[in-house]
Amino acid sequence: MPELAEWEAFYLIVGAAAGALIGLQFVVMTLIASMPRKAGADAGAAFGTPTIVHFSSALFLSALVQAPWHKLAYAAASWGVFGVVGVIYLVVVIRRMKTQTTYEPELEDWVFHALLPFAAYAILALTALAAPWYLRPSLFGVGASVLLLLFIGIHNAWDTVTYHVFTHGLNDPATAPIDEDGTVDS
Repeated sequence: MPELAEWEAFYLIVGAAAGALIGLQFVVMTLIASMPRKAGADAGAAFGTPTIVHFSSALFLSALVQAPWHKLAYAAASWGVFGVVGVIYLVVVIRRMKTQTTYEPELEDWVFHALLPFAAYAILALTALAAPWYLRPSLFGVGASVLLLLFIGIHNAWDTVTYHVFTHGLNDPATAPIDEDGTVDS
């Protein structure tokens, strides 16, 4: 479709970045997993998993928009359904943020883990409805949503890593690696 062909380079770059960042996030989580930790699986479900979901959403949407659709209406319906599912997922994330007990979310957390992702997924749903009449602005809306999800993922991944480094760093005796003889490795 000629309307989507103009977006090929954009989605190639964004999709590749999202895919690479998903892999990097797995590496980081593997490294963090080797650190002894206090209880906090509920915080991971509230803050860590959505980061991978947002990166995966950017990757999926980049592929979805570049698929060889016979009618643009099918693409719009697909990204619209994806947007609605994303909004529903955000309701789950917000509930998890409120019920987890490991960390008290601050304003920045609410903005980057709830408000901005909600906006990105809602824009997807709304642009699907508007696409038959306002195609060009709708395509820009989809592009903005995908890019926003990528930047949200980058912010949240960085936030997670810095949280673990500064609150559970290796210089903290409570989280330092333990030798086979039971002593703290320094």
